Amino acid sequence: MSEDFYDVLGVSRDATEDEIKQAYRKKAAEYHPDVSEDPEAEEKFKKAQKAKEVLTDEEKRQMYDQLGHERFQQAEKRGGVDGGGAGGRGRGGDPFGGMGGGQGSPFEDIFNQFFGGGRGGGGRGQDRPRQGQNLRTQVTLDLEEVYEGVEKQFTVTRPEECPECNGRGHPPDADVNSCPECNGRGQTTTVRDTPLGRVQQTQTCPRCEGSGEIYSETCSVCRGDGITREEATLSVDIPAGIRDGQTLRMEGEGAPGENGGPKGDLLIDVAVRDHENFERDGDDLYFRLPISFPKAVFGATVEVPTVDGAADLDIPAGTQSGEEFRIRGEGMPHLRGRGHGDLYVQVQVVTPDDLNEEQKEALEAFAEAGGEDVDVNEGFFEKIKNSF
Repeated sequence: MSEDFYDVLGVSRDATEDEIKQAYRKKAAEYHPDVSEDPEAEEKFKKAQKAKEVLTDEEKRQMYDQLGHERFQQAEKRGGVDGGGAGGRGRGGDPFGGMGGGQGSPFEDIFNQFFGGGRGGGGRGQDRPRQGQNLRTQVTLDLEEVYEGVEKQFTVTRPEECPECNGRGHPPDADVNSCPECNGRGQTTTVRDTPLGRVQQTQTCPRCEGSGEIYSETCSVCRGDGITREEATLSVDIPAGIRDGQTLRMEGEGAPGENGGPKGDLLIDVAVRDHENFERDGDDLYFRLPISFPKAVFGATVEVPTVDGAADLDIPAGTQSGEEFRIRGEGMPHLRGRGHGDLYVQVQVVTPDDLNEEQKEALEAFAEAGGEDVDVNEGFFEKIKNSF
């Protein structure tokens, strides 16, 4: 896994805060040491936590994008990211150090506009309820199931609210204390020297994530995340006529929400297996029907298989190999509508390759009667009928 925080979470550099949090929850569910079999799960889990901590903090993210991964870590070790302005002074420290102005510099507002400013008093806004992440899975169907419609059971592994702590991340009897990082305010203040003067910014406390509280112990099952990875068996009604590649939505069957928010949805991608007899195009079906040479010459009524039975098809005399016929209403049902598509039957005249003596004599008689040249005006099949 790459060290770059964006790569760790698998998000683009312009990802929103919600996208970053969703990506973190996905990684947390994948690499949680209690559920993952990856020998490096704990290390990957810690990296994902660190990436989320930095990229969901506006000021830290600005600094991270400005400095790059290595220099950001160096600045963090010297206190140039979380600490006061003194930690970043001198050579190799805070890139804005050494040019301090007085606090409340007239350039402060310009700096805030240029770099996006701080969070101000909105640090506790992260406590608002948020809907959980949508999840995605797939079900595979036979054509017969699609024709009739079916209730399909499937199993999905998804993040769930931790049953041990009910999503709190800590035991119910854990002691609660004011966060020592922010003294219970849910926010921390950073003073930084910049070329435009000294700037003071307020941000959500990274330790308590804006709650202002920390607990004496974390949940032993979810390790403080409030979520675990569980297997669930669900059933979904597949409507008749659904097509390969379409998606169904099951509301409220996705990942748990944040801060009491509703669950996300489960998106179900439908895959339809290829059929041994039929090819599908929209709601129409196509079937290749082999017929004998005499039936093509003289015509016949033949039985054609359909998805739910069989249908009769009249083959006119003189039918050519490759000719196509339509049987109305024997295709797939229209999705959430009335009626069906059509069944197209392509005739393939089979040339016999193992003739008995009687058949050979009949064909030889035909060849002698018709000669080697076929009269285009009379037509090949017409000549066969006339010879018999």
